[in-house]
Amino acid sequence: MADPFEVRMRFTNMLRQLNASVNSAQKAAQYAIKNREMAEDLHSCILEQLGRNNMNTRANIMYFIEHFLDMATKEGHSEYVRMIQRDIIRVVDSVAPDDGSGAANVKVVRKVLQALLAKNFLDKESVIQIEEVLRERDAASQELDSLTPPPPEDGMELSKIPPSQALPKRTNLPPRVDRKQAEQRIEEDRERHKRQRENVWAVPSGDYAELEKLCEETSDWGSDDSRELDEENKEWKKSFDMTCEHRMEKAKAEALEEERRKRTEEQLASSGVTTNGRKHDGGTTVPAELKDITMDDFKDEAKG
Repeated sequence: MADPFEVRMRFTNMLRQLNASVNSAQKAAQYAIKNREMAEDLHSCILEQLGRNNMNTRANIMYFIEHFLDMATKEGHSEYVRMIQRDIIRVVDSVAPDDGSGAANVKVVRKVLQALLAKNFLDKESVIQIEEVLRERDAASQELDSLTPPPPEDGMELSKIPPSQALPKRTNLPPRVDRKQAEQRIEEDRERHKRQRENVWAVPSGDYAELEKLCEETSDWGSDDSRELDEENKEWKKSFDMTCEHRMEKAKAEALEEERRKRTEEQLASSGVTTNGRKHDGGTTVPAELKDITMDDFKDEAKG
């Protein structure tokens, strides 16, 4: 059995070194699962690091919890899931505290909570209650930002700023974010967004999983869809006919044949007869010897 103190120290260092990469989260999760006999101690390490590190590390630990519970569930170690469910309020308070310092982590907490809810790690009522608290903290943060005074005009000294434009005195102002931490957070968020776009094309496992996913994401068939399909078919047929030589020749031949047929009908109409044997206004009918005449006969006669 490994030394408990050494296990705690190594796991603590892994939590401090978490970043946007999946490898760092998987490494820490695998180490915790490997030493599952010390599950309670390792869980306390997570809570301790949430209260001691900066906002970036707390956000990384929040993302780590999702990967950690996924791996623990696959390995059949539900004790970690139960402990996170028990202390989820404490975790949220540490990642996005109510003093305004964790305003940038509110979106992180919401995203992870929705993922845990979708995976049935948390119940819906708990998530709704936490969401209400986060909404209040987000509103308080926006209110604090609105109290920021406008910048002084050029040449105006700070001591000459009117009292109405001065920032009200507040004792609970959040600490300023370090520039290095802000740049690190931007890079980590960019890495997570890039990985999220890659996962959009992931196909779920299972024989009919991809088909079921497409059925869920596809809307019901409507009249607009039928009209669009007909228009697309017409456009496709038109473009296909224009690119196929055989079809172009066939279309020209059909057009020429149609023109000849109309010309023949006009000639018959001018002579006072029709090809269907009916009377014209002049009262003349088609002779019996012309009733069986076809277009081929006219062609042969024209050739002769």
